[in-house]
Amino acid sequence: MSGALTTALTFEYAWRTDRGRVRSGNEDAVAVDPELGFLIVADGIGGAQAGEVASALATDLIATRFREQMAYRLHPDAAKGFVETAIQDANVAIWTLSKAEPDLSGMGTTVVVGAVGEDWLAFGYVGDSRLYRLRNGRLEQLSRDHSFIQEVVDQGFFSTREDARRYGIGANILTRALGSSPKVKVSCGVSDLALGDIFLFCTDGLTGMVPEDWLCQVLTASFGNDLEPAAEALVRLANERGGNDNITLALLRVGAPSLDGA
Repeated sequence: MSGALTTALTFEYAWRTDRGRVRSGNEDAVAVDPELGFLIVADGIGGAQAGEVASALATDLIATRFREQMAYRLHPDAAKGFVETAIQDANVAIWTLSKAEPDLSGMGTTVVVGAVGEDWLAFGYVGDSRLYRLRNGRLEQLSRDHSFIQEVVDQGFFSTREDARRYGIGANILTRALGSSPKVKVSCGVSDLALGDIFLFCTDGLTGMVPEDWLCQVLTASFGNDLEPAAEALVRLANERGGNDNITLALLRVGAPSLDGA
């Protein structure tokens, strides 16, 4: 209608991937498209270059699905289903390639994906790459690791992950990953969006090095500033604390609505 005023939330993005200080290569991958509103982070596993191939294949295929099909932006339930299907398609592609190429046998990857709508974020994940939301000074993990250590905590064998680690349970044993079987169960969800929210998609190269309260402090300190310095600070912290793994992250911040004359 001529002269009508419409409001829409605005979004800011930043992303980084870094080899870290120990690994000779980078098996992580990241794909972000602010125009189409998607974020993908993956952490490859496998010998030689296989992990790098798996994470790149997952991010490339899922990104292609986003670019081919725009209908996911119409409704959160549609977006959630779209994300789940795209991740399952990536799983099949990785599994198929690993069986066809002996050098790539056993390769796999974690993945965490976000699809941004008008006032919601649909997400899906497999593995232990994570999604956090900072809201009103509180950092909440929206994903739940598909890992053995998380499983023993969930089953009540230990009260916390820290207790399990002290007992000797490894933190990096995955119970689910893309490429490990022909079919994979994808965990999905939808979050509402509130002004000031910051969403952090990241691999365990960040969370394994930087405590959650530090993540919260860095993200909170970014209010009123660009997201780029926050992304740089998180990578720097992970490296300063050892940089034992590749470090990859993508940030999304929800900004004030824009006011446009139609």
